[in-house]
Amino acid sequence: MQWFPPVFHLARLGVLLHLPCVFSGGILYPRESPTREVKSLDGIWNFKLSKPDHFSGFHERWYHTDLAKTGGAIPMPVPSSYNDITTDSEIHDHVGLVWYDRTFFVPDRWRLANNRVWLRFGGVHYACQVWINGHSVMSHEIGHLPFQHEVTSLLAYGTKNRITVVVDNTLLLNTIPQGQVEPIDTPEGKKQQQTYTFDFFNYAGIQRPVFLYTTPAIYIEDISILTDIADDGTTGIIKYNVSIGGLPEYAGSSIKVYADLITQEGTYASRSNPSIYSSTSTVAHGVLKIKNAKLWWPYLMHPSPGYLYSIEFRVINSDSMNPVEDIYVLPVGIRSLSWSNTTFMINNKPIYMRGFGRHEDSAIRGKGVDLPLITRDYNLIKWIGANSYRTSHYPYAEEIMDFADQQGIMIIDECPAVDTNFFSDVLLTKHKESLRELIQRDKNRPSVIMWSVTNEPQSSDQKADAYFRSITKFVKTLDKTRPITAAINRWYTKDRAAQHLDIIGFNRYIGWYSNTGQLYEIKKKIITEAQNWHRKHNKPVYMTEYGADSVGGIHTLPVHVWSERYQTELIAEYFKAFDHLRNSSFYVGEMIWNFADFETEQSVRRVSGNKKGLFTRDRQPKEAAYLVRKRYFELAAELDGAGLPRDLEVYTISKPSPLNTNRIEL
Repeated sequence: MQWFPPVFHLARLGVLLHLPCVFSGGILYPRESPTREVKSLDGIWNFKLSKPDHFSGFHERWYHTDLAKTGGAIPMPVPSSYNDITTDSEIHDHVGLVWYDRTFFVPDRWRLANNRVWLRFGGVHYACQVWINGHSVMSHEIGHLPFQHEVTSLLAYGTKNRITVVVDNTLLLNTIPQGQVEPIDTPEGKKQQQTYTFDFFNYAGIQRPVFLYTTPAIYIEDISILTDIADDGTTGIIKYNVSIGGLPEYAGSSIKVYADLITQEGTYASRSNPSIYSSTSTVAHGVLKIKNAKLWWPYLMHPSPGYLYSIEFRVINSDSMNPVEDIYVLPVGIRSLSWSNTTFMINNKPIYMRGFGRHEDSAIRGKGVDLPLITRDYNLIKWIGANSYRTSHYPYAEEIMDFADQQGIMIIDECPAVDTNFFSDVLLTKHKESLRELIQRDKNRPSVIMWSVTNEPQSSDQKADAYFRSITKFVKTLDKTRPITAAINRWYTKDRAAQHLDIIGFNRYIGWYSNTGQLYEIKKKIITEAQNWHRKHNKPVYMTEYGADSVGGIHTLPVHVWSERYQTELIAEYFKAFDHLRNSSFYVGEMIWNFADFETEQSVRRVSGNKKGLFTRDRQPKEAAYLVRKRYFELAAELDGAGLPRDLEVYTISKPSPLNTNRIEL
């Protein structure tokens, strides 16, 4: 049996192995079509901590039997984070290995149809190894990103199968993100204590959906698209590459590739002539041109935001003795991006981002995919008038990204490199791999307008210059159509990373972590710093984080920190700075920290988590949310001609009172 050891085991051995990528081509989301079936493995799995030591599961070969038979297994929902599901603090705070398994059936028709069968995980944090029926299938490192492998030969068709997964949540100095582990003495004996510098809880487990899906023997492995708008301003252009898998097994066959563009209304907008490719070629190229194209626009920048076409790709093996066909339908939004040293444009119109940083976080399920929660969040995003957010500080679930594409919400797509420090060659390799997998997953999404390569790195370190030069050069080899950004918190005179970015984001908490309670300091300091970032690097600048904690329900007069009113007044002072900066051509957006309250590790600096949200953790608005809503919609009206909601103002009086010359001044 081949075994790819998890991170924790490697730490014990004093070795760090870069786990291999388990997909050679694409990582297309499983979609049903006339040639593909999708079976969900979500549901209640068996779950168990690896005890009495962290390697019991390997010593006793738990992957060769049902986990329930080993004793002590409990039910665990997938997808979810395992930490908050039970009432057991040992599970909540566990550091190291946990085991999952479940059984499932595979229909015999999959075998009879000569299908390939693939096993795909949307994301497992942080590292894992997977077995099917006791056979090692694949491993993956770097949570929040999908991975898959073909399992056709390992399945039993028409009967029961077992899948086993071991998950390791350990973070080290050479993982993305970073952390440290040290042994501590407890009344129950020695345990491992995980520490990290980032300010959100290290939720873990099988947090994204798990699928089995089929493809024909010759199949569409990957699709890459680039969209643009012709000089006439109305003709849409879609360039595509289709990678074809399974061809060596069909040597000598003639392959035809079709690409048909379909509108939301179900009509054909463009139909391609079939292109013929020999089996020695694995990539088909083509261009679609659409007259009077409906463009993908962000929310409130156009009356019909988030317009998506669909491209139906068909690959046909024309060998009459052994014909094979595969169909995959990809949503696509037609839009262009461009930027200079002062501007950022979509469809040749200036972008002014108004939004926030976010987290995948909610009570009980942690970072587990939750469709009702996702739907509620996007309703709140639109209610508040935001047109964008940053996936702080890791890639979000594909189901979340689908909503952004459909609703017209612009996304700054961030890899999991948060608080990057202790720069090393091993870390650099894993950092690049996290970006490669992120871009591979999200490259076709119209909502993704920038790649964020890090949040709050130790960018004053001398090694940061060469490190981030290498990171940004690598990203440009993968995608030149989107700008590169990052959220920087080091002072502009000491930072060594921003020089390598296309658009500079900076985080600053004046009135909270510095100058606490002194709101009068905010406007001047923020204006000065933004101007200095642009003056130093001659690039567009925006604010990626600012804000203050507020505990829902706390109100004080006079206004004090931690109250809802203090958060509101602090945000209003930043608005004054932003309005001054908007008169400068280089300033392109404002993003509050945070969309909603979220969990952190226990700390006297936190009142049961980070409370900087405009919404509570159960997604109810705080006082500041109404202020932000008013501003965001008024900005949309001023900049993009959007209409104002009827309930933006609350009735107070039918008309102004007549001027009273004898009024008392307060």
